[in-house]
Amino acid sequence: MDNRGFQQGSFNSFRSSSSDEDLMDIPGTAMDFSMRDDVPPLDGEIEEEKSYNGGGIGSSNRMMDFLEEPIPGVGTYDDFNTIDWVREKSRDRDRHREITNKSKESTWALIHSVSDAFSGWLLMLLIGLLSGSLAGLIDISAHWMTDLKEGICTEGFWFNHEHCCWNSEHVTFEDRDKCPEWNSWSQLLISTDEGAFAYIVNYFMYVLWALLFAFLAVSLVKVFAPYACGSGIPEIKTILSGFIIRGYLGKWTLIIKTITLVLAVSSGLSLGKEGPLVHVACCCGNILCHCFNKYRKNEAKRREVLSAAAAAGVSVAFGAPIGGVLFSLEEVSYYFPLKTLWRSFFAALVAAFTLRSINPFGNSRLVLFYVEFHTPWHLFELVPFILLGIFGGLWGALFIRTNIAWCRKRKTTQLGKYPVIEVLVVTAITAILAFPNEYTRMSTSELISELFNDCGLLDSSKLCDYENRFNTSKGGELPDRPAGVGVYSAMWQLALTLILKIVITIFTFGMKIPSGLFIPSMAVGAIAGRLLGVGMEQLAYYHHDWAIFNSWCSQGADCITPGLYAMVGAAACLGGVTRMTVSLVVIMFELTGGLEYIVPLMAAAMTSKWVADALGREGIYDAHIRLNGYPFLEAKEEFAHKTLAMDVMKPRRNDPLLTVLTQDSMTVEDVETIISETTYSGFPVVVSRESQRLVGFVLRRDLIISIENARKKQDGVVSTSIIYFTEHSPPMPPYTPPTLKLRNILDLSPFTVTDLTPMEIVVDIFRKLGLRQCLVTHNGRLLGIITKKDVLKHIAQMANQDPDSILFN
Repeated sequence: MDNRGFQQGSFNSFRSSSSDEDLMDIPGTAMDFSMRDDVPPLDGEIEEEKSYNGGGIGSSNRMMDFLEEPIPGVGTYDDFNTIDWVREKSRDRDRHREITNKSKESTWALIHSVSDAFSGWLLMLLIGLLSGSLAGLIDISAHWMTDLKEGICTEGFWFNHEHCCWNSEHVTFEDRDKCPEWNSWSQLLISTDEGAFAYIVNYFMYVLWALLFAFLAVSLVKVFAPYACGSGIPEIKTILSGFIIRGYLGKWTLIIKTITLVLAVSSGLSLGKEGPLVHVACCCGNILCHCFNKYRKNEAKRREVLSAAAAAGVSVAFGAPIGGVLFSLEEVSYYFPLKTLWRSFFAALVAAFTLRSINPFGNSRLVLFYVEFHTPWHLFELVPFILLGIFGGLWGALFIRTNIAWCRKRKTTQLGKYPVIEVLVVTAITAILAFPNEYTRMSTSELISELFNDCGLLDSSKLCDYENRFNTSKGGELPDRPAGVGVYSAMWQLALTLILKIVITIFTFGMKIPSGLFIPSMAVGAIAGRLLGVGMEQLAYYHHDWAIFNSWCSQGADCITPGLYAMVGAAACLGGVTRMTVSLVVIMFELTGGLEYIVPLMAAAMTSKWVADALGREGIYDAHIRLNGYPFLEAKEEFAHKTLAMDVMKPRRNDPLLTVLTQDSMTVEDVETIISETTYSGFPVVVSRESQRLVGFVLRRDLIISIENARKKQDGVVSTSIIYFTEHSPPMPPYTPPTLKLRNILDLSPFTVTDLTPMEIVVDIFRKLGLRQCLVTHNGRLLGIITKKDVLKHIAQMANQDPDSILFN
């Protein structure tokens, strides 16, 4: 993205050529940025076809006062730049103050003021409705297409397996999954479901459908919307921190991600739809923002909406509205005021209500995993729960290291050039290994549901195949549970499933298809938990006289609930990968209805986080942010090094002097030359080069737009016209070209620090205020500048990491 020159290139070249973090070039990007923007510039479209030729006088004879008339495009940001939070919040306060003052003048102005105040709630309502509707559509479609790999309903091809057999008159309770209306592919193709040849036909069709779904998913992403790949949460965290990635939350990304998410989940790959649903909801929020000027024209306000949309996304992903709000607050949001908390809650509520109205799971509940455990947990069981937490932390640290290593290999080798082949190979391996094992063949959501289930008398699962299941004196519950043949068989199959899930998820997450990590991580933990739970159950049955059992587990009693262990293990592994704590626990008890099991969930979640943090400080999303070089300043980490602002600022010793503009002595040609010879995103303005007294700061984009606008609309502006950043320009001699007053685009209160300010304070300022840059002064004289990228590079350098990895490397 080199600057090709100011006078020859089109205006569009400046939008892409200016550096990401104010004063540096963009060395490369992690994604395909060649697509057209889905999201237009906020303040109106800028003419991109006409080149900025640096000469000529505009055809309009109307004189223009640039101090009073707003210039279209000024105040907006280039792609891959960071917004100025302070300026955006200031603009919103000014807008709100103006509306409030005008509301006292007329009834119409009062109505406008009231509608402006309620526009945020209306926007939340629309986001909730759209997100819930899309989530219901995705759930229903994915369920149907997943079953399509195994067979089809002759009564109506649009019915999935469960719905097909609901109304059948030939279904028994124990064989409720078998009905004459549902035909496997071997029944359709060779008219039999028995024998080796029928098994091979079903096997072949299963793999074929999986490959077809995966091929369609990766092809649609590659051709139409490269931004639709992955979970989207690392990029959303970066966007919410103030970074601009145009098109990432656009309409094409929304359409393609919705379609390909169904295809990817249906292919049977070890991925989930929950993370991508957050991306889908944020796309809905970003698109709907364009219907309201309040949010369309202010990037900071738009990010408040996106925080609420992220909450709505988790709400429909898990059926957990409160957990969604806490997830947005704990994991993805950078700026989360109290007003955003209320609106996030409302958006999550509407989204959950919409999903409940659609009833995609057909069980009158929001989620597929709802369980009811009848046995309370005992204090001693905290020991195995903590062991599950340790396992979750170890799995999280292992997964993050191996997945990041594989993704780095993908980025730095020829592998990254063949995303379609990679997806097809991983899909083929997954499908071939998954079909023989019934626990890997079923969808991951159904697997987790079965692992969470507490066995009853009517359960036909192999996990509930106990020897004395029908010899009960307790009504509807099983008494003591000696494991039968089915349980032992299920344990071996689950152990093989655990190994496959652990290995294949490492290579699946990060491919060029929509891929969430919540469900695969929960599946790994749920399998481990169920295995441990069954082991504890059998230990208590055969050794109930041991000291650890005899005080609370009498002979013949149902003491251990293996499904609870699966639930705790799922929380532990998800916490180890994402490092969530509070929101994780709330999501889990909303997800399962297990409100009385909060303490085991908390113990496992905290243990998992401690163990994982001891082996690596970053969660999976932060690790992918760093891998992709996104300019994200993590608010959770502390800066403990004793360096000063003068150690980080530019220019350094022996560097060229800082490029500055003077307030009243530079011509249009001088400014154009500086712009053409540099790629900086902004310039300090000083009184004079001799004094170096700071006046303000002006953005490169605003300069380009203002000068181009003046040449077109203000008579007489030529290359020798003087640019004034002062409030009043002095009287000019006759026959001199008209001056250009650009004080209105000058930031008169740029944030400044002294050269002896500790970097610990500077880093905290950048985090809390969301700054793009701050200027360094000494006794009022300008010395240098520190950009967000400089701060990130310095932090990386202090941590013995490669500082050049920052920013799309």
